[in-house]
Amino acid sequence: MLKDDVLKLISRERDYISGETISRKLGVSRTAINTAVKALRDDGYEITSTTNKGYLLTNSPDLLSKGAISAYLTDDKSEDLYVYDSVGSTNTVLKDLAANGSKSGTVVIADHQASGKGRRGRSFESPSGVGIYLSYLLKPQSGLNRISDLTSWTAVAVSDAIRNAYGLETSIKWVNDLLMNKKKICGILTEVTVEGESGFIDTCIIGIGINVNESSFPDELKDIATSISIENGGKIFERAKLAAEIIKSMDRLKDNWPDDSYYLERYRELNITTGSKITAFPITKDNSQGKSGTALEINEDFSLKVQFDDGSIEDLKSGEVSVRGLYGYT
Repeated sequence: MLKDDVLKLISRERDYISGETISRKLGVSRTAINTAVKALRDDGYEITSTTNKGYLLTNSPDLLSKGAISAYLTDDKSEDLYVYDSVGSTNTVLKDLAANGSKSGTVVIADHQASGKGRRGRSFESPSGVGIYLSYLLKPQSGLNRISDLTSWTAVAVSDAIRNAYGLETSIKWVNDLLMNKKKICGILTEVTVEGESGFIDTCIIGIGINVNESSFPDELKDIATSISIENGGKIFERAKLAAEIIKSMDRLKDNWPDDSYYLERYRELNITTGSKITAFPITKDNSQGKSGTALEINEDFSLKVQFDDGSIEDLKSGEVSVRGLYGYT
């Protein structure tokens, strides 16, 4: 949309940008630019216009749009970016794009999901105007044995993006929950399709949901979940900036996969599961009480080494772990 292209250009400038310059760069008439600026003002953008100077963006609402996000990205990257007001699930939209030939690195972002997906078939709350719901397409050319590595790399990538965007630190609960002050701010869901002949992953859809500006949560979630805003005194954060940093961080992951020691080192640094009393539940959990023990370390394949109370030691590659002191587990 022309509105997004105009917003991208004026957002990148710290001074006025002339209508003539915008017209030349976008190949459209001055009348079309004026119409786009009016539409942006209707959306809540404060844009000053001055004769012989042009346009100056003086204030922006916290909106997720392709123009707002693309202002922080290179022009070629914005070509692979799809931004929606509302979808059923960003993962589902990206699966359709992948099936139609979209390349590795394609991104889908929504302001709202009607049917957000969580792990093991759970729903993921995705209210409008406060969060970031992003799916990233990766074609990793690796076997299913590396999938836990990939989700752990993603946790590191998102943590780095939050630090780069806002200067804030997060921690990681094994496998890939991002936390602030021992409460969850981000969930990651990885869905794959596999080539039948090679056994290699054909496509990998990495879904990332982040609580950014939520001010409260339902009673059943308030002891488990939080938002970046809540943990920072109610400050409202610009979501477009974080969305762009996640894209940059995931692009670095794509380029560095599958061999870069940074991700394991950083994951170990951020992980708060090791050294804690835990209860492990198998992936086929059905009202099981789980098995209690102590998390010893993160192995080189991102599995969790646990010494259970019966003295046995196991390396967990999948399943769920409750950590004492987190999410109401005492």
